[in-house]
Amino acid sequence: VQLVESGGGLVQAGGSLRLSCAASGRTFGSYDMGWFRQAPGKGREFVAAIKASGSTSYEDSVKDRFTISRDNAKNMVYLQMNSLKPEDTAVYYCNLVHYGDYTRPLFDSWGQGTQVTVSS
Repeated sequence: VQLVESGGGLVQAGGSLRLSCAASGRTFGSYDMGWFRQAPGKGREFVAAIKASGSTSYEDSVKDRFTISRDNAKNMVYLQMNSLKPEDTAVYYCNLVHYGDYTRPLFDSWGQGTQVTVSS
């Protein structure tokens, strides 16, 4: 499975961005997918996940601000980010997630990610 992220950019605090993740694979609809981020000097952390069933989960700091969604017909996963804060600044990545633990990425390899920078 190949994953390509896009949609990042520079935005002021309180603004919005929509990230996209294009995935290859004939059985995309069966994948549980997630978004992760890595801020400068920090480890990669879980942000949000969407299961094949459509159920979603979020890291506490982004609940009520971020929305993850998917379009199985297009093999796409999205992350709508509203009310952005400077602490959301990071490189954002998508990956498949473990069925039993959606906060864990399935693959050890990562795409190039997409940079999100939120200015105060």
